[in-house]
Amino acid sequence: MTAQDQVPDEPIEEIPLEVEGDRPSRRSTTTAPKRQSTTTTSADEGEGYSPPDLGETDDEHDDGRRWYVVHCYSGYENKVRYAIEQRTETMGMEDRIFEVIVPTEEQMEIKDGKRKVVERRVFPGYILVQMIMDEDSWYVVRNTPGVTGFVGMGNKPTPLRPEEVSQIMKRMEAEAPVVKVTYKQGQKVRIIDGPFNDVVGIVEEIDMDRTKVRVMVNFFGRETPVELDFLQVEKQ
Repeated sequence: MTAQDQVPDEPIEEIPLEVEGDRPSRRSTTTAPKRQSTTTTSADEGEGYSPPDLGETDDEHDDGRRWYVVHCYSGYENKVRYAIEQRTETMGMEDRIFEVIVPTEEQMEIKDGKRKVVERRVFPGYILVQMIMDEDSWYVVRNTPGVTGFVGMGNKPTPLRPEEVSQIMKRMEAEAPVVKVTYKQGQKVRIIDGPFNDVVGIVEEIDMDRTKVRVMVNFFGRETPVELDFLQVEKQ
């Protein structure tokens, strides 16, 4: 996913959450996830509302609601989500903007020799909004502090396809945490568990489906392949 609006190099000190009251509003909705070959649009560049191509309908609803991807400042996803929710309520758009989410997933990583489960953002710098897109709902979301644009083709926000939404939701709802792999093929790693504990080897193959890694170790003067779990090795 690409974006025409660039995130500033220096961190933003604060994003105000004040609600703009200079535009009468109807009820509106939220935004949704990313899709390929899209760009973000910017109000600073003279962006105006352009009706989206709705494509396929949501199986659960036939009122025109879709999921859209909104680009925002990286690191401020939760603040922007809260701001959109507050603006939706204050400006009376609950029947147009329905849900705002920051896609996250749990990752298992090893730090200081200990396993730790952490929550990571799936798409840093992006949030998803489910909404019925019209000029008023677009205005509420697009002019929320911290939002830099909708993801879409040209000036048209592009809704996600149902299968794209389903894939993202399944990823968020996965019961087992994703194992974070910090090494790659050809790199040196140290085995930290099992009979080869503290032995250094070279990564020969990584099997993401089975969460296994094959490491070549020197065993009695001969290079020997050893298959291990991702969490049994760490980057050297």
